[in-house]
Amino acid sequence: MKKPLVGALLSLLLMGAAAAPAVASAPQSTAEKAAKAVTVNFAGTVALSNCSGSVVRTPNSLASDPALVLSNGHCLETGFPAAGEVIKDQPSSRSFSLLNGSGSKVATLRASKVSYATMTDTDISIYQLTKTYAQIQSQYGISALTLNDAHPVQGASIKVVSGYWKRIYTCNADGFVYRLKEGDWTWKDSIRYTSACNTIGGTSGSPVIDTATGRVVAVNNTGNEDGQRCTENNPCEVDQNGNVTVRQGINYAQETYIIVPCIGAGSVIDLNRPGCVLPRP
Repeated sequence: MKKPLVGALLSLLLMGAAAAPAVASAPQSTAEKAAKAVTVNFAGTVALSNCSGSVVRTPNSLASDPALVLSNGHCLETGFPAAGEVIKDQPSSRSFSLLNGSGSKVATLRASKVSYATMTDTDISIYQLTKTYAQIQSQYGISALTLNDAHPVQGASIKVVSGYWKRIYTCNADGFVYRLKEGDWTWKDSIRYTSACNTIGGTSGSPVIDTATGRVVAVNNTGNEDGQRCTENNPCEVDQNGNVTVRQGINYAQETYIIVPCIGAGSVIDLNRPGCVLPRP
């Protein structure tokens, strides 16, 4: 995993804090891409005590619904969920620093519960807040980021927006990994970045935003640091035939379109809703 905070400062010193250069891969011209691209900044992202995250909504969320914060399962204040473990509706009063477009803190948001969290098949935590989307908009002028409800596209231009470091990484979706294995955990259909998104500790939980739509397509969660095979902080790729590939220095994210069918009225996580494939307790 992109360790919540352990080693993050050292990693930043070693890798440098300059933003990664943009990498073009779509067939359009640069001018066409620029005209179609959505402005991506820090608005709606949050900084946790040990990770990054974002205030998110589904395409069908109502302004009156309680707001949700998305991060990683391994960013939970209670520690890493075990393989096979699913956490649902666990009380939490965790606080989040809400950022505006320039990365300045504009408010402290507070959770009422962990609505859902797991490190099985995916690596996500979803917190329900004490404020609604409308209250956050009216009080702080910040809109939630919208979760895309379709599978990401290979080659798409993406940005990984870290509220913790106030840093934005720009690269492309290089491809999709059938199974990504790290230590005791295995994740399905992960996004692999091109090398420009050289994310570090503390970027865990960052929203991955498709620059063509401005919507969240994934949540940043890990990378192979040392070239080891399938160990913690050194995930390996496993294909349908069981073949293992190790890509040192390459980073990954977990797709978020699978979350959308599981969120019902009032921001309730309902694992029995049609189309919901998130693991159950």
